[in-house]
Amino acid sequence: MEIALLPSKEHPTLPLAEVRAVLECEGIKYYIKEKQEGLLILEIPLESPENMSGIIKRLSFTHEVFQILIEVDEEQLLGKTKEYPWDNIVKSDYAVRVKKMDKKSHFNTSKLEWEMGSIIKDNVASEIRVNLENPSTFIRTVLINGKAFVGQRMGQISKKHFFDLKPHKRPFFYPGSMSPKLARCMVNLTRIRMGETLLDPFCGTGGILIEAGIIGARVIGTDIDYKMVKGSIENLQHCGIHDYQVFQEDARKLELPSKVDAIVTDPPYGISASTRGEKSQDLYQQSMQSLQELLKEDGHMCLATPHYLDLDGVLEGTKFKIIEQHHIRMHKSLTRVISVLAKI
Repeated sequence: MEIALLPSKEHPTLPLAEVRAVLECEGIKYYIKEKQEGLLILEIPLESPENMSGIIKRLSFTHEVFQILIEVDEEQLLGKTKEYPWDNIVKSDYAVRVKKMDKKSHFNTSKLEWEMGSIIKDNVASEIRVNLENPSTFIRTVLINGKAFVGQRMGQISKKHFFDLKPHKRPFFYPGSMSPKLARCMVNLTRIRMGETLLDPFCGTGGILIEAGIIGARVIGTDIDYKMVKGSIENLQHCGIHDYQVFQEDARKLELPSKVDAIVTDPPYGISASTRGEKSQDLYQQSMQSLQELLKEDGHMCLATPHYLDLDGVLEGTKFKIIEQHHIRMHKSLTRVISVLAKI
């Protein structure tokens, strides 16, 4: 089965890295058939599109996923659309939407949607109607570099979720909190599965714990500041997360009754109240010594650090090895580095 993903253009490497990580942790083999800006085509050995629903729900840096039905040069699109057996796909109300990924296409999107919709209508049962608001079957057409990809939508990632859970919209807010979209992505990069345990040793307002809890992980959060612990619990409860433990503790001295499957964290930068006056470099080095003993041998850690932090130096003498990194420019003076670590 061939599926197409419409990855976000917000970052050049995170969308693909997230897709790879989620497919890997769910044990789905795949082959990247085509990769262009804004379009990723995978070949996967799934017989039923329903098997993708859980994966789609996890993603953050992807807009939409559809199963490819027609792949053709743009000039042949309408001809191939007329030949396709739409009665096998469209069983009730439907909609057709066209997305142009570049300026090369000669098609007018509105006109093409109407033409394709009319062709489908002529090839399905007479009682089937177009439904532009909430169709049972959504037909997506993507035009890019002279080619057309037509498919049936398998799912889309909810923008509303990430908007509604922005840090300032939660009951407890503290400046500098990570966006829910990036928090979800970092959770996914650890390859954690539903029912496994994730630790955030610098949990702050609980944003990472919330996103991990939503995809079905058991979450543990700690923070040296009791105000953050209390606020994190308040936010978790507000978001309907029930399988959590959050308590006050210093990440450098943290002990747990059993090891965790993943660690995801966004430690504080610089010298501030949240670090109890400790320099970032020293805080990170001491924390890594403690955290390496809490992570299972096959587990991953994902952390966000400022570009000026010497992460190689921080990890020296630990069991952690950097396996991938992604750089996010925040403003002129700061780039945030997202690093995925494995134990060696």
